[in-house]
Amino acid sequence: MYELWVIGLLLVTCLGVLGREQCENPRHAAQYHYEHVFSSARDKGVAFWDLPGYSRSVYAEDHALLTPESRVWAPNTYGWQNSLTAHLITPAKGPHFTMYLAHMKEASKASQLNPNVERFVFVVEGNIQVKRTTGSKTIDLAANDYAYFPPGSNDTLTSVMGAGLCIFERVYSKKGKPGFQHGTTDDRPVLPVDPEVFVLRKLLPVSDEYDFNIHVMDFEPGQYLYVKEVHYNQHGLLLLQGQGIYRLGNNWYPVQAGDAIWMPPFVLQWYAALGSQNSRYLLYKDTNMDPLLSP
Repeated sequence: MYELWVIGLLLVTCLGVLGREQCENPRHAAQYHYEHVFSSARDKGVAFWDLPGYSRSVYAEDHALLTPESRVWAPNTYGWQNSLTAHLITPAKGPHFTMYLAHMKEASKASQLNPNVERFVFVVEGNIQVKRTTGSKTIDLAANDYAYFPPGSNDTLTSVMGAGLCIFERVYSKKGKPGFQHGTTDDRPVLPVDPEVFVLRKLLPVSDEYDFNIHVMDFEPGQYLYVKEVHYNQHGLLLLQGQGIYRLGNNWYPVQAGDAIWMPPFVLQWYAALGSQNSRYLLYKDTNMDPLLSP
């Protein structure tokens, strides 16, 4: 009887310690991997070659869902060297920014920026090198790293061994002088989001000279947005890991890693994470813009 009492006490103590650790840092063990964004393995179980004409992609006047089987890859566009690009969002249908994927091969190089265009680069896979024009410093970036190139930047972006990138560009709309930025996603501070439960990180400074920001949002399975959002900001989204349901207007879409979404102003938007993996998505959002004056 005594032995059973001791075992029970030890079990309760262990559970208490584990529970306390989980409450203090419930997401400490979360790991994010983006292998399904570029890899064809994410199509497992959906044999598109047996379904002629089938695609999950949808274009509507107030949103678009762009899935990997619909990507159109073009070689060496607009100055890119030894690279393929697939444009997912462009101003052709109303957005004021572009969002595209770049598949850089070995010994590849990004295009040079137009003087009034700014660029944000997120490394999904592989490695890139950024050569700064100020001094001789070269910055190596790997998966989960990012870099922001302000308008007028003459820095160069290359890849020795190849990389997969998600890129956002727009014509700079303010009169400030934003600076070059780079870093690692998980090194960014977690920001308060009450009453929401997701984990939010912002990859760019929130100061006034930046006219957009890039949010990284993490959801555990079963978590969802508390607010059913309707606002004037534009979004471009890439689901990096996980799966769930995205509501856009009155439409409900199953989504998974590799899917991209365009959200113009005032479309109702909501997300719920499903499955067994944490969800993580990358989100463009125009910021520090006067609603009366913004396009």
